[in-house]
Parts: sequence; structure tokens; C-alpha cells
Amino acid sequence: MASTLSLSPKPPIQLLPQKKQFKSQNLFPLTRSLISFYSDKKGNQTELLKKKHFCCVSTPKQEVDVVGKRENEREIEYLVREFGWGVRKLHRVGEEVRMAAYVQAEAFYEPMGFFNGFFYEFFKAEVLADLMIRMRNSATDRYACLVAESINESTALQEIVGVVDITVQRDEDVLVHLNGTEEYLYISGIAVLKKFRRQKVGTVLIKACDALSHQWRYNYLALRAYEDDLGARRLYSSAGYSVVARDPLWWAMLGMRRRVLMIKQSNLQDLQSCLPT
Repeated sequence: MASTLSLSPKPPIQLLPQKKQFKSQNLFPLTRSLISFYSDKKGNQTELLKKKHFCCVSTPKQEVDVVGKRENEREIEYLVREFGWGVRKLHRVGEEVRMAAYVQAEAFYEPMGFFNGFFYEFFKAEVLADLMIRMRNSATDRYACLVAESINESTALQEIVGVVDITVQRDEDVLVHLNGTEEYLYISGIAVLKKFRRQKVGTVLIKACDALSHQWRYNYLALRAYEDDLGARRLYSSAGYSVVARDPLWWAMLGMRRRVLMIKQSNLQDLQSCLPT
């Protein structure tokens, strides 16, 4: 009698519940209008925020890490060293990019009342995203973000205390004042952490822009400041900048603060005392 093999049915496979995977979404739909609001209020200092495209990110740490990784060892090359501060180009490193964006966000943000903390987080995310876009998409000899830090040997961790953006531009409204020059360096986004203000950080940042103009071989630098911001204008005037134009009177009629355009011809002699040896 032939035997038959009886196969028992396999037990049903039980699927364990999987964790939901959340894709990065645009969590900041409100900040585009916020950026316009702050741009109108902050004038030149937030020109870094007046861009045609914004990148809204929900996980800044993951996005910034794409910019680059910190090297274990690197030689710091300062453009300027003076008053205990050194200014260098921002490295394309995740932590440093976050630190620079924080300095600018703290300087440019204006309180929003009851929801202040809520909007501040949005604002910081947009400043960070904008800085990442510029660093990724700009040629290294057309744009630089300069950062100031302490050069005291006793400082264990180098904290970024000041930031400035410098960009090659060819705006006709500026070129008419520059004696036939085709391009110039435009300074914007000057920011210093509140706890380090009135300690010559801004002065050293401005001098570093002069040093970079020699490195990139540009003869003129330009910037804008509020007409009624006498402190900032004194800083720029002491660095050799002169007022050559003002915003039209109708700006004030629309509730906007008028700005002045200030330019300077690069001069290496102004930097002899603070250039690294």
C-alpha cells in the first residue's frame, strides 16, 4: 500500500506593524510672507533674505550636513586679525553653517508678540535654508560668507560672533557712481551677536571685506545703511565709505525707512596693521 505524504498547512505570516515614514514636507508656508515683512522693516541688512527662491526644510540638521563634513584638522586662514578677533571665510560644514545662520537670525528678527517664539523658529529655518542655497549655488570667487571668531588661545571652542555676506554685483544704480567699473563687491547681512556688540566685531568684519576685495581684485565696495542709523553710518564712514545716493522721498511716504548708498575704493594701506603675518 503506497504511503502518502501529508503536508500540514503553513501558519499564516503575521506582519508586524511598521512605523510610519514621514517625508520631509514644507512645514513653513507662513514664513514666505514673514520674510517679506522683515525685509521691508530691516532694509539693507536683510537683503540676504530677498531672494527669488526659498528652500523650506523641516530637518535643518540633515539638510545642512549635505553641505559638507568637518575636517579633523585644518589650518585656519584669517583675512584679518585685530582687537582679539579673526575673520575668515565660512567653511561648508554643517555645524558652522547653523552657527552663522543663528547669528543673522538673532540680529534681524523682530518680536511678533504673543506667538514670538513660534515665528522665530520659522524665521531661523528660512535664514538657514537661504544661506545653504547661496553656498551651494554661488561660485567661490563670486560670493563669500565671512565669520568672526575669537583668536585668543584660551578659547576652547571657537564661537562665531559675527557674520557678513559679500557678493560680486553689477547693479546699474551703483555702477553709475563707480567711474566705469563693470563689477563691484556688495556688502550685506552684517550681523553681530548681541552679547558681543560694541567690542569691535563689526569693525573687523568691514576690514575683512576690504581684504577680500584685494584677494579677488575688485576696486570698489558698496553697501547700504538706514539714513537714520547714525551708529552704523559712523562705523562705515570711519572705514572710508562715503554716501553717494539716497532712496527717494516717497519711501518715507509709504512708511519705509530711507537708506543711503555708501561706496569705497579699496585701499590696501588701510589694512597693513591688521593683516595676518
